[in-house]
Amino acid sequence: MERDDIIEYSLDAHHSEEQGVTIRKKIWKVTLILSIITAVEVLLGAFIKQGSDLWLTVKVSFIIMTIFKAAYIVMVFMHLGDERKALKWVILLPYTIFILYLMFIGLTEGNAVGLKM
Repeated sequence: MERDDIIEYSLDAHHSEEQGVTIRKKIWKVTLILSIITAVEVLLGAFIKQGSDLWLTVKVSFIIMTIFKAAYIVMVFMHLGDERKALKWVILLPYTIFILYLMFIGLTEGNAVGLKM
C-alpha cells in the first residue's frame, strides 16, 4: 500500500524548460554577487594592513558589505525577496539596527579597555 501523506517534492516539479533556465540564471546571479563581495572583502583584508591610515575605512566597508550580504542571503534563500516591500523592511531593519548596536557596544567597550579601533 502506498502512503499518500509523503510528497516527494523533487519528483513533483512541474515546470517548463524556460522556468528552469530562469531558476538557473537566478542561482548563478546570486553566486556571482556573493562571490564578488567576498572577493572584495578578502582583497581589502589582504592588501591593506592594520596599521595603515585606511584601516578604519576598511573596517567600515567590511561592516557594510557583511550587512549587505546577510540581507541578500535572507532575501534570496529565505524567500523574503518575494514579499512586499513593507514586510522586507519590517524584518530586515530591526536586525540591521541590532547588529549596528552590537558593533557600537563592542567598539565602545574595546575602546574603554584600551584596544585600538
